[in-house]
Amino acid sequence: MKICIFGAGAIGGYMGLMLKRGGADVSLIARGLHLDAIRDNGLELQIDGESLQEDFEASDDPTDFEPQDYVIIGLKSHQAWEVADDITPLIGEHTTVVTAQNGVPWWYFYGLQGPHENRRLKSVDPQDRQWNAIGPGRVLGCTVYPATELVAPGVIRHIYGNKFGLGEPTGAMSIRLEKLANALDEGGLSAMAMDNIRDDIWLKLWGNLCFNPISALTHATLDVVATAPGTRLLAREMMQEAQDIGETLGAHFRVDVTRRIDGAARVGAHRTSMLQDLERGRPLELDALLTAVQEMGQIAGVKTPYIDAILALVQQMGEVAGVYPVFPITAGAQQEAAVSPV
Repeated sequence: MKICIFGAGAIGGYMGLMLKRGGADVSLIARGLHLDAIRDNGLELQIDGESLQEDFEASDDPTDFEPQDYVIIGLKSHQAWEVADDITPLIGEHTTVVTAQNGVPWWYFYGLQGPHENRRLKSVDPQDRQWNAIGPGRVLGCTVYPATELVAPGVIRHIYGNKFGLGEPTGAMSIRLEKLANALDEGGLSAMAMDNIRDDIWLKLWGNLCFNPISALTHATLDVVATAPGTRLLAREMMQEAQDIGETLGAHFRVDVTRRIDGAARVGAHRTSMLQDLERGRPLELDALLTAVQEMGQIAGVKTPYIDAILALVQQMGEVAGVYPVFPITAGAQQEAAVSPV
């Protein structure tokens, strides 16, 4: 099985190393000092008090590799949009593209039976770049639960977790889904093959869409956001709006709001990824986590006053800090996102 990790950073590199240890033929797309380190010394994973190391064929040029069985995209949503056309040399007739990203995926409405089937999302795929370059029929959805970090070029530290949700947009339990789940399991990861990956996308997104922007605005850690009365209530209201959208579009939430917030509080004094990106001057992963939810609310006919207000604040904060906008979103998409009064 030939697998290319497109974006072999903290999560992508972790997946790639474990898949290779399980017997897959894995290549990496990386860049800069990280790529130089992988070429010189291999990729190192610090996990459970051990240091695992593997050598890889690695490049910053996808044309260096032939078409793959699977391409796993380990980039953030806005980065994946930027390089959508660059992925095509890795895609053959039977290639599967795995979107291992947080937030609402660009293919969300593909194969979703109902009045919105095959609708495109401007907020995460302006100009339909990924829809056209990759094609939703090639996609497997993937939810990412482990926490990892890139501590030095070529060195990844595993913090917790090894679970990945996998699923076809159509809900089919396909052979390609089964093969990739088996490959992840053989590498020591835990793959959950699902017949409704959208439910899992919403469960992961549910917390990210509120905790990330609130923490970026307040600079508070996750335990504080989830327990302080004011921000806990705000998170609850945003999550309820999101649940109304998801359920209107056919999703099922297998836990309730209180349990989800309490689970976040138990993580402890964790600085969310959006807060870390803000502090380091990196582009904010805002559109996939929040703007897309607002757009889906408009599609579903669900009002989102709390989401609208927080999104307006964090967008302005990001613009002032020079870390947003990430996408060159069409003016129409932004104009349609009118803020409703709370």
